[in-house]
Amino acid sequence: MKKSSSLWLWGTHACLAALENPNRKCLRLLMTEITHKGLSSSSLFSKAQILDNASLARLLPTGAVHQGIAMEVLPLPEPDLKELADISQGVIVVLDHVTDPHNVGAILRTAKALGAIGIMMTEHHAPPLSGVLAKAASGALELLPIWHVTNLSRSLEELKKVGFWTVGLDEQGPTYLSKALLPEKIALVMGAEGEGLRRLTQEKCDFLMKLPTAPDFSTLNVSVATGVALYALGTRD
Repeated sequence: MKKSSSLWLWGTHACLAALENPNRKCLRLLMTEITHKGLSSSSLFSKAQILDNASLARLLPTGAVHQGIAMEVLPLPEPDLKELADISQGVIVVLDHVTDPHNVGAILRTAKALGAIGIMMTEHHAPPLSGVLAKAASGALELLPIWHVTNLSRSLEELKKVGFWTVGLDEQGPTYLSKALLPEKIALVMGAEGEGLRRLTQEKCDFLMKLPTAPDFSTLNVSVATGVALYALGTRD
């Protein structure tokens, strides 16, 4: 998918991570005077344009918590799915129509912290990789490979061909994830809140697993569920 339109990032962690990422092209760096003075005098900020708080806020979506720093950037180049064939072990998180940018940002942050090797999501029914998501990701957007695919079912089949086993998280799954004997290469498939995994996505999963939640209240926020699942996978004997 060709991506060329610029987008905005804001917030300290998101912007500092983007500035340190050699693959991220920065078009404009904007800072308030207070933020500029409060941060390091690194050469990263040598081309910053100083604006007052109100002027900076006007350039961003209403309600953006910018912390005195924002960047106009180009999208990151997308990694090649073929690279996954060379991986001998690891977990890739697959998002099936998870559309809330706060949730996806939180998933990126948790996935990076818990050692996932990347995120896969659909081109449509997914949030843009920009301001709100980047701020929630707290820098992880710049550090974790993200693959966009046009057809999730077909892409799950492609993952299987390069050695991944597809594990769908579903509250009706027959086995607890922490108790399962699973292979070294796993695609952890997460569905949207409320709807869960779509039927066709479920059919492409090698396993359906569940988390040990309370029988009378089994629903978790998708970002929390992803974190618990990644922790369970990372602590298996």
